[in-house]
Amino acid sequence: MRLIIVSLLATFLLACNEPKQSSSAVVRPIMWTTVTSSTLDQVRTLSGIVAPVEATKLSFEVNGKIERINVHLGDEVIKGQALAQLNQRNLKLGLQSAQAHYQQAKASFSDARNSFLRYEKLIEQGVVSQSGFDNAKANFDASKSAVDVAKAQVDIAAKNLEDSTLVAPYNGIITKQLFEPSQQVSAGQSVFEIEGKHGLEVNVMVPETLIRELTRDTSLAISFPVIPTLAMEGKITEIGTRAESANAFPVTVVLQSDSPLLRAGMTAEVEFSFQGVGRTGYTGKVMRIPVTALRAGINQKTFVFVYDSAKQIVTKTEIQTENVLENEVYVSAGLSEGDIIATAGVAFLRNGQSVTLLDTKTQRFN
Repeated sequence: MRLIIVSLLATFLLACNEPKQSSSAVVRPIMWTTVTSSTLDQVRTLSGIVAPVEATKLSFEVNGKIERINVHLGDEVIKGQALAQLNQRNLKLGLQSAQAHYQQAKASFSDARNSFLRYEKLIEQGVVSQSGFDNAKANFDASKSAVDVAKAQVDIAAKNLEDSTLVAPYNGIITKQLFEPSQQVSAGQSVFEIEGKHGLEVNVMVPETLIRELTRDTSLAISFPVIPTLAMEGKITEIGTRAESANAFPVTVVLQSDSPLLRAGMTAEVEFSFQGVGRTGYTGKVMRIPVTALRAGINQKTFVFVYDSAKQIVTKTEIQTENVLENEVYVSAGLSEGDIIATAGVAFLRNGQSVTLLDTKTQRFN
């Protein structure tokens, strides 16, 4: 009897300690996002160098010794301003000599002309021979040519004297001074470098794989690593037709605004945007979703979990991916704009599972 009572008591205690079965499945909260459409554009950022739109090297057109330098590095100049001057003594003497020869040639021409006119009258009267008249005419023609040559020599000498003064071709800033007074300089040898005040441009080398995507007058976004807060817009004005180093083509992008913070020689980052092509050859609009929303399947298939707001469940949906850029996946098939998908913990979800959407404004801590 005692044994039976003990057995019943033990059975009762085990029944009391047995856990209760859950009457309903646990509803899992999920992180989520709404799918948005986008073009399959791709962005390529290339480095370039800021340069003035207008810049040139200035040099004398004649040889000589520098007598005076009127400006220095960093000076602002205006068009026509005298920048430097050569010693003009020999040039002035050359001009005087040319003028003297010109006067002499004109005097000889005057005598030859009078003689020719006299012979012209006498030949009509038959007083002089034909050979005498021909000599007078030849002398007249030669003296006329001599006058023209002498006049040209005067013009050349005057031009050389004028060229002994180097003037600014336009308003700008002197960015380099290469000579000092008393130095001998040759014609064509750079004395100054000047930058105009007509804005700045960016010179960038574009690889051959991208050059065919560019067209003139295209607007581009430009940033500057040394000035992170500065962002500007540029427009393509020149596209090189011949590759240079590393099969890259020179492209010029003119900045559409000015900034006192910019200087020629600074580094610029130019964003080239162009129509992309997916890995399957797809072109057109795509859906962009986070990489964390993907779940790999067999046979290289890819899935996401789409939320059904009516049933409050997620459905495992196959998608077609095209590209991955900056942790975003471009999807060409399987999703529609406005779909809600799970973006975290997808490895632990199953098809048809009941879920609830987390409040995106709620901050979560691990």
